[in-house]
Amino acid sequence: MKGKQVLLTGGTGGLGMGVTSVVLAQGAIVTIPYIVDSEIEGLKERLSPTDFSKIRFVSVDLSHEAAVERLVEDMERVDVLIHLVGGFSMGKTHEYSYEQWKKDFDLNLNTTFLVCKHSLKKMLEHGYGRIVTVGSRGAVQPGGQLAAYCASKAGVVALTKAIADETKGTNITANSVLPSVIDTPANRQAMGSEEADQWVKPESLAQVICFLASEAAKDMRGAAIPVYGSI
Repeated sequence: MKGKQVLLTGGTGGLGMGVTSVVLAQGAIVTIPYIVDSEIEGLKERLSPTDFSKIRFVSVDLSHEAAVERLVEDMERVDVLIHLVGGFSMGKTHEYSYEQWKKDFDLNLNTTFLVCKHSLKKMLEHGYGRIVTVGSRGAVQPGGQLAAYCASKAGVVALTKAIADETKGTNITANSVLPSVIDTPANRQAMGSEEADQWVKPESLAQVICFLASEAAKDMRGAAIPVYGSI
């Protein structure tokens, strides 16, 4: 991805810290939208000063379309969109509040739609683009007490496949990865670390994501790649 303009959402999160370092190592020019200032400091501690200086940080709420549109318009190009923003939640369906259901879809699916919509417009202008989204194993293997999470992630996969179909005949591709449990500090805190050696490392998932975002994956369209670790 040398010299490619990459919009990397969620780049300061648990998965993002692994993906950001791999993207930078491949020579990309990176824009990372963020909300919480402290997360930038966490990323700064993980990167060398040289790598950190290559990132453009923009404070953006990705749930607001006008803000997303401005974010994309301010970029010269969007050669690559890697959308990592999302969240996990649990609850029995008959006890789950409609408000929480809507929040899950806003975070997981609606942000994906907005960044894909406006990035795709830019990509079509320049005749090139790579879109990589993050679904979940639950998108294709739903589990109990995960209805909102699995349904919203299934929507992400379906949206990505639809974009892939719309962009046939162009040099624009769209693909998803389907991780199981990712080995992040948040997941270790929530689930314990006894089985963490079987989870997917962020750096491992990053390699798959960056392959899909590269020239080498030019003939992959609408793929949903399982990255399950040993679970």
